[in-house]
Amino acid sequence: MKYSEAKPGRIFVLRLEDGDILHESIEAFAQEQGIDSAALIAVGGADIGSKLVVGPEQGRSQIIIPMERVLGNVREVTGAGTLFPDANGQPILHMHLACGREEETTTGCVRRGVKVWHVLEVIVWELTQTPGRRLPDPATGFDLLQPTGEM
Repeated sequence: MKYSEAKPGRIFVLRLEDGDILHESIEAFAQEQGIDSAALIAVGGADIGSKLVVGPEQGRSQIIIPMERVLGNVREVTGAGTLFPDANGQPILHMHLACGREEETTTGCVRRGVKVWHVLEVIVWELTQTPGRRLPDPATGFDLLQPTGEM
C-alpha cells in the first residue's frame, strides 16, 4: 500500500446537461477552476450509445485487453471517482458508474465516453496539499495513481 495525506479544499456542485460527455466535462471544469485533485460522486442518467470499459478480456494476462460495452438504451447511473493530474499536470478523471435499467446493471469505467441523458449531478470535493499523480506503469500500461508522487 502507498498513501499520502490530503487536505479538504473547495466543494463544487455541478449539473451536467443533456449530451455532455462526463469525463471531458469534469476534466475541463477542473482545469478552469484550478483543481488538481478531487473525490467525486455522481447520480443521474446515461444516454444510449454511452461507452464503458467493463473489464479486461483475461483477469491475469501479460497483455491487458480492455472490453467495452456500449449502452443500448438510457440508464440510471450512480458512481464514484477520483481526479489526479497525469505526468503532464493535466487532471484525469477515474470514475466507475453502475448503469441500470430494469433488472440489468452494467458497471464500468467512464473513459470511453459516457454521454449525459438530460442531467447528471456531480459533487466534487477538491483535495489539496497532496502529491498524488497518475503516472505510467510499465507492467500494466495504465497511468496509475501514485499517492506519494513517487514512481
